[in-house]
Amino acid sequence: MSQTLSHSAHLQAAPTDPRLLYCDLMKKVLTRHAFGETWKRYQPRPGTLRSAAYESGRWLLNRGGLELVLRSQYDPQARAEGRDWPADAETMIGLQRLDNLQDCLTDVIEDGVPGDMIETGVWRGGAVIFMRALLKAYGVDDRTVWVADSFRGLPKPDPSRREDTEDALWKEHQLAIPLEQVKANFQRYGLLDEQVQFLPGWFADTLPTAPLDRIAVMRLDGDLYDSTMVALRSLYPKLSPGGYVIIDDYHSVRGCKQAVDDFRAEHGITSELRQVDWTCRYWRRTA
Repeated sequence: MSQTLSHSAHLQAAPTDPRLLYCDLMKKVLTRHAFGETWKRYQPRPGTLRSAAYESGRWLLNRGGLELVLRSQYDPQARAEGRDWPADAETMIGLQRLDNLQDCLTDVIEDGVPGDMIETGVWRGGAVIFMRALLKAYGVDDRTVWVADSFRGLPKPDPSRREDTEDALWKEHQLAIPLEQVKANFQRYGLLDEQVQFLPGWFADTLPTAPLDRIAVMRLDGDLYDSTMVALRSLYPKLSPGGYVIIDDYHSVRGCKQAVDDFRAEHGITSELRQVDWTCRYWRRTA
């Protein structure tokens, strides 16, 4: 349960506010919570014989413009909590994490916290699309949404990072979404403009020299230890006091959690690490 004020409460208090109505609609559409899928892509577990056999024959399906899918029972509760991998939605983070993102964004806008917004690890782009949508809804034209991703999946982890090698997320082909598709998803909602900037490449190559001066909200979804640590070390010094750090997979991905704990200990960060849902955590920088 998020410790921030859910914007569903705001909608009940001010149901005619078009900004909140637009943001609420965007969240339901980006997650497909408004109209859940009844199918899912067939994707056997990486590293298994079934997966190897499927991948060896996958090119035949691609050649024929075909894809193997399975019938699926839509679970609205799982979608709201970000516990499934949607077949068609632009984001898998669910409604609760989008509520948290909305709360953080509106806080920095209303409090005048300077800086841009960035997500590291964007998948199909849903969270950053929502960032741009909210800025547009609130008439904010002096902040940029930065979209950082390799756009080819996760890097193979260092063998010494046992948690990351065992989790094997770098083998998940579903996480490799091309830059062109993410841009097309922005365009689908009329939100691909000069206030959206892309940082394609491995985080170790792009984030240390990224041309951001100040950051108001940084949302990290890099999963792995090194991907999370390089994002924190590169971006946190640019985070304005009053700005937010959101960690998508703190409780569910071991390497991510260890990187956050190590970084906070290394820098003496004592700001409360607040719970959003079953996996996401965040804190607000005080100094």
